[in-house]
Amino acid sequence: MYDNQSPFHRWKKVQAYKHDGTLHRQWSPAFVVEENDDFWVLASKASLVTEADGRKWMTKEKAIFILFKEKWMNVIAMFKEGRGICYYVNIASPTLYDDGYLRYIDYDLDVKVYPDGAEKTLDEREYGRHAEQYGYAKDLSKAIESSMEQVKSMIEHKEFPFNDQTIEDYYAAFLEMNRPIMKR
Repeated sequence: MYDNQSPFHRWKKVQAYKHDGTLHRQWSPAFVVEENDDFWVLASKASLVTEADGRKWMTKEKAIFILFKEKWMNVIAMFKEGRGICYYVNIASPTLYDDGYLRYIDYDLDVKVYPDGAEKTLDEREYGRHAEQYGYAKDLSKAIESSMEQVKSMIEHKEFPFNDQTIEDYYAAFLEMNRPIMKR
């Protein structure tokens, strides 16, 4: 937790790279709600996303972003107005804090969990293309596939972070930490 830090130091940008080191995507700063030995939890009301080709777009919903320090994944929990929380899992390298940015390598495979609990694996073809194009080592492919199995088990058992109440609590903490100071 960042209890003793100025709120100004709690806003961090996230950058995703491809295996060859090229920048894939960057998000405008999000607020660090919690940091511990295992992960960072960031929150935003909306975020400006910049793609590698320079295209920019805004996210439409409030979100919690969980970036793991050891696990080969990160999770974006998006609040879908009137429908619930949707989870988007990136199979990715563990996240590093480097030069003021939270950075990871995106390995294309994704899992989306809808508010009703249905899940869908995404981008399998893209993963296959990039594994061949970049020449992923056997150990890397094994780590990616193992992470995919771990994610599916975590979803099935509703393990952290796949718990709506936990995500709602993090968002409430974000709002509380950013509440304007009122004059007395």
